[in-house]
Amino acid sequence: MNTSIKLTLDTRRKKKDDTFPIILRLSHLRKTTSIRVGESVPLIFWDEKSESIKKSYGDSITVKRLNNKLLKAKVRANNVIDRLNEKEELNYLSLTQLKNKITKKVTVNSFFEYSDSIIEELNKVERYGNANSYYAITKILKKFNKDNDLKFNEVNYDFLKKFEQFHYSRGNSTNGLAVYMKTIRAIYNKAIKAGIISKEAYPFTNYKIKTTPTEKRALDISSIKSIMQLQLNENDGLFHYRNYFLTSYMLYGVSFIDMAFLKLENIVDNRIKFFRRKTSKPYDIKITPQLKEILKFYIKNKNKSDFIFPIITRDTYELQYKDVLWARKRYNQGLKEIADKCNIEQRLTSYVSRHSFATQAMLQDVPLQAISAMLGHNRLSTTQIYLKSLPNEVLDDYNKKLVEI
Repeated sequence: MNTSIKLTLDTRRKKKDDTFPIILRLSHLRKTTSIRVGESVPLIFWDEKSESIKKSYGDSITVKRLNNKLLKAKVRANNVIDRLNEKEELNYLSLTQLKNKITKKVTVNSFFEYSDSIIEELNKVERYGNANSYYAITKILKKFNKDNDLKFNEVNYDFLKKFEQFHYSRGNSTNGLAVYMKTIRAIYNKAIKAGIISKEAYPFTNYKIKTTPTEKRALDISSIKSIMQLQLNENDGLFHYRNYFLTSYMLYGVSFIDMAFLKLENIVDNRIKFFRRKTSKPYDIKITPQLKEILKFYIKNKNKSDFIFPIITRDTYELQYKDVLWARKRYNQGLKEIADKCNIEQRLTSYVSRHSFATQAMLQDVPLQAISAMLGHNRLSTTQIYLKSLPNEVLDDYNKKLVEI
C-alpha cells in the first residue's frame, strides 16, 4: 500500500505563542499533504519518535487527554484508508480526494435536511422540474413519518417496505410508487457521493423497484387524422389545444414545456432550431406545410423575442415555469374534450402526441436509431420503452399473413 499517515509538528508555521500545529502528515502515491488536528505545542515538548506530546508538557491528565485525541485522529484516518484499500478504491484516488475523505465531517444526517438542500440548489439553477420531484417525495415522506425527522440510517429496507404498504393502503398505483422510490434512491446516491452515508447502508441492494406496463398511449393514424380535421373556431379554447397537440406531433413529439418556450427567433430558414430543456440536445426540424399553416396563425405581428404560443405570460423563469405547469393542466383537460369530439376512446394527454409520433415512425419503418435521435433520447433502451408494444391491429395483420400461408 502506497499510503501512510504520521503525527508530526508543522514546523513551518510557528504561532504567536511559540507553539507549532500538530498535524497528520498524509503520504499517498509519492505525494504528501497535511491535516490539522486542532492542537499545538512548543517544539521541545514534541516526541517525534513516539508521535506524541511529552509527559513534561504539563500535568499527566492533560497530556493523556491530548495524546488520546491525537491517537484517535490517527486511528480514524487509518480506518478510512484501510476501508478504501479493502474496496480497492484507494489507488484510484488523488491525494486531495483522499484528504477530503479523511477530513469529511458529516454535518447532515437528516434525510429531510439533505433533500431540502438539494431542492434549494436545483431551484437556484432553475431546474424547477427536478426540484418539484424532490419536493413531492419529501412532502409525502414527512406525512408518512408523522412530521418527525428522518435520519439516513433509518431509510433502510424495512422502512421502504413500510412506506410501500402505506402507499398501497391509500389506493395508489405501482408505477406511482416507482416514481417515489426512484427519487428516494437518487437522494440516497447523492448522499453516498457526498460522504454522508456509506455504501454499505444502501437500502436498494435488496429492495427492488417494480413497475407495471402502462396503458397504450399512442394513437392510430385515423385518430390523428380526426384531430387534424376537427373544425374549431379560433375563439374556441380547444382551437389552441388542438394546435398544440398537432405541433408537438409534427415536431418529433416535442414536450409541452419545450414547445411553450419556443420563440420566433427559433424559426430560421424554414426550420425550427432549439435545445431540449431536459437533455440539452439540439433540435433542427424542417417546417412542413401542415405545421407552417398552424404557425402562421401565431406569429402575426410578433417580434423575434416573443414566444410563439400564448402559454407564457410572465417575465422571470420561475414564474414562466409555473405558467407552463398551469397551462399544461388546462391543456390536458382540453384534450379530454377533443377526444370526445373525435370519438377517441383512448385517454388523451400531452404525452400522447410524443408516443404517437414514435409509434407512427416505427410503423413507417423509420430505423430505431433515427427515432431515438428524433425523440432526443440518450439511450436506445429509452426509445424502446416508447415502442414496447405494437398496436393490436398491426399484430392482427401479421397473424393473418402467417395463417394464410
